[in-house]
Amino acid sequence: MPGGDVTQRWEVHGAVQGVGFRPYVHRVATALGVGGEVRNIGGHVVITASAHPDVLARFHRTILDRTPPPAMVERIDVTTLKSPRKSRRFSVRDSVSRAGPRIVPVDLTTCAPCLEELFDPADRRYRYPFLNCSRCGPRATIVEQLPYDRVRTAMNRFPMCDRCAGEYHDPTDRRFHAEPIACPRCGPRLSWAGRTGEEALAAAVTTIGDGGVVAIKGIGGYQLVCDATNDQAVGRLRAVKHRRGKPFAVMVADLREAAGQAVVDGPAARRLESVARPIVLLPKRPGTAVSGAVAPRLPEIGLFLPNSPLHHLLLHDLGRPLVVTSGNLADEPITVSDEHARASLGPVTDGILGHDRPILTRNDDSVMRAGRLIRRARGYAPDPLALPVPSPRSVLALGAHLKNTVTLAVGDRAVISPHIGDLAKAGSVDAFERTTRRLCHWLDVTPEFCAHDLHPRYHSTSHAANWPSERRIAVQHHHAHVAAVAAEHGVDEPFIGVAYDGLGLGDDNTLWGGEVLLATYTGYRRLGRFGRVALPGGDVAVRRPDRMALGYRFGAEDFGADRLPQPPETRESALVRRMIERRVNSPLTSSAGRLFDAVAAMLGLCDENSYEGEAAILLEAAASGEPTGDPFTWNLHRRDGLWVYDPVPTLRELLGSGDSPVPRLAARFHATIAEVTVALVSEASATGGSRTVCLGGGVFQNDRLTTSVTDSLTGLGFRVLTGERVPVNDGGISFGQAAVAAALLTGRSTSCA
Repeated sequence: MPGGDVTQRWEVHGAVQGVGFRPYVHRVATALGVGGEVRNIGGHVVITASAHPDVLARFHRTILDRTPPPAMVERIDVTTLKSPRKSRRFSVRDSVSRAGPRIVPVDLTTCAPCLEELFDPADRRYRYPFLNCSRCGPRATIVEQLPYDRVRTAMNRFPMCDRCAGEYHDPTDRRFHAEPIACPRCGPRLSWAGRTGEEALAAAVTTIGDGGVVAIKGIGGYQLVCDATNDQAVGRLRAVKHRRGKPFAVMVADLREAAGQAVVDGPAARRLESVARPIVLLPKRPGTAVSGAVAPRLPEIGLFLPNSPLHHLLLHDLGRPLVVTSGNLADEPITVSDEHARASLGPVTDGILGHDRPILTRNDDSVMRAGRLIRRARGYAPDPLALPVPSPRSVLALGAHLKNTVTLAVGDRAVISPHIGDLAKAGSVDAFERTTRRLCHWLDVTPEFCAHDLHPRYHSTSHAANWPSERRIAVQHHHAHVAAVAAEHGVDEPFIGVAYDGLGLGDDNTLWGGEVLLATYTGYRRLGRFGRVALPGGDVAVRRPDRMALGYRFGAEDFGADRLPQPPETRESALVRRMIERRVNSPLTSSAGRLFDAVAAMLGLCDENSYEGEAAILLEAAASGEPTGDPFTWNLHRRDGLWVYDPVPTLRELLGSGDSPVPRLAARFHATIAEVTVALVSEASATGGSRTVCLGGGVFQNDRLTTSVTDSLTGLGFRVLTGERVPVNDGGISFGQAAVAAALLTGRSTSCA
């Protein structure tokens, strides 16, 4: 060995498994003449490298700074070994399982070289729907166990042919250690009613082209597909899904087609083309061929680009945009089982385009708006996030009742599951149980503690009841919302949390939802809220914005001002009045979300929600394109030591605005809530001293409100944060619970006095 050479052991942390990182390391090492090896060990990659120190320094810089995406190196821990190796050969070794944190690789969209092969008639994988390489293809959805190697994936049932095996073992090949590697000779095959391969695909293409609805087996579950330009096909799909008004997502072939359907600026283009391939909500272009039934009454459309070879083939062969939506009925979780697809989707569709590669973990499409994730699923989950306070014990956080996710916290990392859904039906509960088990199995962790919501009727809370009481950590819903935002951004000091959502149980056993808190991860102090209102009929009022409007007319918290004008009496309004007066099934809530519902009903936009949040979405849509305008009248009062926003003056002025256009009134209402929020935050800051503000809760999916609040507070010198990689809605609750539990388990306590 030349004099001066040394041997180092590098432990590489980050997104370095299942992303072509080991082949990349091999290529760089070989080019530089570095000897040694690289292998997966537990959740990291370990490199043993021998060379002159100057060469090793260059090797280190290249690996740290120039690793191509989707791999991402966070840090490299270096140890110099006492006994230098003498080999100049560099090899990729088999993975080694080891206790400790593990990384589950996310599913990756088809890369450019594979896409070129897909449409190259001379290539042996021409039009093969399952081609992939070390930098693309399914990952999380086919993993059975870690570390990530073919023998521990759903591909284990497909023995490689000689040519695929040669590529898999060739360090110079793009498919070197590409675990899902396959070709038409040895890999999965499409199927359709007894037909396979190209015949199956052709049958599906013909059916969709003729206006049919087809179930296809995607990466993370079955999807329902139809022609997005065909009004009748879209209407048929709505009937199949029992989906009256909720918008559908549209898949387009490329960025050029996306720009033909919506306004696509630079940041939007980068999101659309990212390896995660999320659905991105964008402003519609008028007069496009896409059916108006795709996103009725909304100024935005959800677009995404193909994320698998099969999607590329469908779009290529049909030559038109396609509605591609979750393969489920009503509020059930996305279907992954072939048997369940035949039983539930078969009878209501015109055919099923399936295949024989199992989906081991469901993973729906991710959804993004204005650069912020609304649904964290395929392409993002289960990528780990850092915890601001490392957890000394493993914690399973069970999330909320709606938009459920679960999070497993181990050390300084938290792994959020893919989106599960609403735990109101047996299918969703089963998906919750399966996802919880699989997450623990993946990471080889038996959780020592669980974190859960306060609400006793949530299924996630019922699940926590199976744990010993000393192993349960209850986390208040709105504290979890704002803690999720703070944790995502690494906030390490007391902060002002603004939590606006539908409903969550408060620590006083009332229903909260319009809250301003002075918080740390270990506790909070409630400093402000919205005025309370009766929720006539309980859950019925959540579904019925017109009921909420009556709740404000008859049961708004009294601050001594004139009440709202009374509506003409009907049978229902008389019933609601009696319910409120007699306090029959009419709990009080301080919910901001329910106020948005009531205003939508008062403006004639939505009397009954056909999907969660519809009224608020239509209210924001009504304000689209309108200038900010003057806020309505609003008042803050001191009550029981809190600053309380009284919405009655706001609603009285809105109802008395005569013939003012609805868009104008909707814009003024948004301006009012933004101004109220700034006032509440300013009072909270004067009390608690913090200048950091975390905006959490589903209401902050409203981009108009979020932008207005952020701009105003930033102008006043506040640091304003909201969820970006973690949804601000209930999909982020489990991450917030994990952050709170981790901090509590350290024994670290920060005063919120």
